[in-house]
Amino acid sequence: MALANTTSSTLTVRPLQYRDLDELKQWRAEDLTTSSHQVAASEIVAWLAYQYRWYALLKVWKWFPRPLPQGPLVFVAERQNLVVGFIQVAPFNRTRSTWQVEQVVVNQAMASRTLTNSFSEVGSKLLRHCFEAVWEARNWVLEVNVQDKSALGLYRFNGFQPLAQATYWSLSADLIAVLAQRDPDLPNLLPISNADAQLLYQLNTAAMPPQVRQVFDQQIQDFQVNLVGTFSATLDRLVNQLETVSTYVFEQQRKAAIGQFKLTIARDGRQPHRVDLTVHPAYTWLYPELIVQMAKILQPFPPQALHLVSFDYQPEREECLAQMQATPDYHTLLMSRSVWHKVRERKSLTLEGLQLSDVLPGLQPVGKPVPGRMGWLPRQGRTLPEIRGHR
Repeated sequence: MALANTTSSTLTVRPLQYRDLDELKQWRAEDLTTSSHQVAASEIVAWLAYQYRWYALLKVWKWFPRPLPQGPLVFVAERQNLVVGFIQVAPFNRTRSTWQVEQVVVNQAMASRTLTNSFSEVGSKLLRHCFEAVWEARNWVLEVNVQDKSALGLYRFNGFQPLAQATYWSLSADLIAVLAQRDPDLPNLLPISNADAQLLYQLNTAAMPPQVRQVFDQQIQDFQVNLVGTFSATLDRLVNQLETVSTYVFEQQRKAAIGQFKLTIARDGRQPHRVDLTVHPAYTWLYPELIVQMAKILQPFPPQALHLVSFDYQPEREECLAQMQATPDYHTLLMSRSVWHKVRERKSLTLEGLQLSDVLPGLQPVGKPVPGRMGWLPRQGRTLPEIRGHR
């Protein structure tokens, strides 16, 4: 009986099941502690209701073979038959070598009922379970608000290190209207298609420092849109009133893409417009021109702010946004963690105990040498011609 009580009191982690959603949808926003920098507690409650409504369809979707994109994975932490938290992770690139921690959520009310110490205890258990369960991942990335001290402490404790600092900017509707009065200087502005994936991959590679590029590990297929992506964009346009415009600037002499943006337009005006902007480091003069081009595209739609992000390795973009009097909303920290430590090392060899057979196993002698009858050196005082004459 004592063994059963000990087992039930331990904190266990397992995949999300449908029966868990009956309990999770009753969570209150004021009881939740989250590590996501963009998702509020109220939005998490709405997300749980969405999972409850479409759980069966999302589960069937995961049965489809590749190359259909697989959805995020959700794991829950349970103690004394009560769910105290969950984690959501998803592949970051198409090869699934890098995964992203999207959110870690802990219900403080449930945790106190089960005598769980803190947000860090539940979060650490969830993170370490993902490190072991997702065997494909070589790197993990996440983004956390610099003001969220509890989330920063959780991720640092579990081995995450800063990779870059991001600033989220907002261009007001009035500023967009002023920028749209100027004509941009953008020669060879072309729409993006799957045939341009090689050019976009080269542009993305040049725009990132080597360390960030190695962690992201993006390939050409990450810049291609498959049939599922096309269907999702169509569904967003019809249901969510979101329209996407993707263009890039082609440099004729070098036959390369030197700038591109993916603009998501809210046609109903209920949410801000968003843009993903990339410019080659050698063509930073494109920043104001591309922003003016986006401002002209947004003119027929309801006035809303435009949100975009810049990293600390893009000083020209931050300087351009500051000169345009854009508003910095908040700062986040991009963090990463490698899982190469999961590969077990072979027997450790020190330099003192290192033998030649350990270094060059192919040069070991097959057997003992057999002495021959021929002498290799002549007798002292006699030269080689004298020996030949003697014979």
